[in-house]
Amino acid sequence: MKILVSDPLAEDGLQILRSEHEVDVLTGLAPQELADIIAEYDALAIRSGTKVTEEIIEAADRLKIIGRAGVGVDNIDIAAATRKGIIVANTPEGNTISAAEHTIAMMFAMTRNIPQANASMKANEWNRKQFMGSEIREKVLGVVGLGRVGIEVAKRVQGMEMKIIAYDPFIPAQRAKELGIELTDLDTVLKKADYITVHTPLTSETKDLIDDAKFGIMKPGVRIVNCARGGIINEDALARAVSDGKVAGAALDVFVNEPPTGSPLLALDQVIVTPHLGASTAEAQVAVAVDVAKQILTALRGESVKSAINLPSIRPDVMSVVSPYISIAETLGGICTQLAGSFDAIEIGYAGEIFDDVRMITLAALKGVLAPSMGPTVNYVNAPEIAKGRKIKVKESKSAEAEETPAITISLTGSSGTRSVTGTLIGDHIRILEVDGCHVDITPSKYLIVSRHRNQPNIIGPCCMILGREQINISGMQVSEAGADDASIMILDVDSEVSDTLLGDIRAVDGVLDAELIRL
Repeated sequence: MKILVSDPLAEDGLQILRSEHEVDVLTGLAPQELADIIAEYDALAIRSGTKVTEEIIEAADRLKIIGRAGVGVDNIDIAAATRKGIIVANTPEGNTISAAEHTIAMMFAMTRNIPQANASMKANEWNRKQFMGSEIREKVLGVVGLGRVGIEVAKRVQGMEMKIIAYDPFIPAQRAKELGIELTDLDTVLKKADYITVHTPLTSETKDLIDDAKFGIMKPGVRIVNCARGGIINEDALARAVSDGKVAGAALDVFVNEPPTGSPLLALDQVIVTPHLGASTAEAQVAVAVDVAKQILTALRGESVKSAINLPSIRPDVMSVVSPYISIAETLGGICTQLAGSFDAIEIGYAGEIFDDVRMITLAALKGVLAPSMGPTVNYVNAPEIAKGRKIKVKESKSAEAEETPAITISLTGSSGTRSVTGTLIGDHIRILEVDGCHVDITPSKYLIVSRHRNQPNIIGPCCMILGREQINISGMQVSEAGADDASIMILDVDSEVSDTLLGDIRAVDGVLDAELIRL
């Protein structure tokens, strides 16, 4: 078969590809040039430079896999590839150590003023007093996000005698305890930490996670590191916090715009920066090249690809039955995990005789549950291993009575109790039938507010008035009857984002037990 490599790839990976197939290395192709030749190839290996658009995919009549040497797949039209039957795979583990080590390097460089001292020395100056630093030992490190990189950073700073506190609403407390990490809420991490490092994916929930208000609750003299994704920390807010003296130093490897031309952060001496070097080590480049090469060969042999982002090939007869419920399970998982927060057990219940082979649906449910915390690193193939690594128990149950309406229930159990969501397919649309055992009937939209409240008067009106006050339109509403605990579920279909402050106002309404914004 023929493989096209359209971005620079380490020679180790090229040798693996050439061991079985013909390989063409053609980098720097314009989009139209790639579209003109892609029909000749069975596999495409890329990094971040090549943009694999729908037009290119439509021209790819032989293509079986697009292999991305790296994590991010924003440069690939995954929906178009899936429709075309093309596997999309990335390499989420190859640069973990490099990113963790770069985070540590940035902490030290920031603390000891190494870049500034180096520049001063090369200007023939000798200013020892100007570059007084501090020790990292016995300081508190706050880790926001305990994914692969966050855990590796935590392991390394333990040897530096730092105390570690962390925020990750999706990791079980037992797993954090095994790692020697104190798990707490985000505000506590920000209030107590001397150093803060972020390691979350960039999602709608984590965008501007640290803003002016969050800087306001931090210790004076706190130091900030971001080697994850630009946009998790609001850059304008960070510049203000540094200029005001609240933040003593910041070390940034990633930016909202890359390169960050004109950013006020570049003018601040207390901010050290690198040009997205987290994965830029010889070892990481070899690791992702070898990993993507092996996955491409696996796909061309017709075997299962371990880091497939989209749905792997399954038998047409199975697909015709399960395919409508794959997206349903993923959506239900996403809703439930945003309601539950921390959990350590997942149960996926299937009602209806059509659910015979549910393996693909279960994988979709797991992906939906884990994706809000893991971002693009979780997929249909690795979701079970991620759940296992986080010590999350997974259980399936089936009820196959002939008269039952086919439905899927996802339940998540943690220290604060169990949350559950039930849905089905009506026509071509998913419908939510139950939340926490309370009957509802609503088609999910991009933004939903789901609240629990006591079954008493003067609750629904005040909640709606709060939204109306801020000009947030309510397109639909469902209120359930009271459940076994005398609590009702209210679901509001809203047309736009709802701030944490506004949600706080809703939670403060007398009788409201909780309220969450669900983003789909």
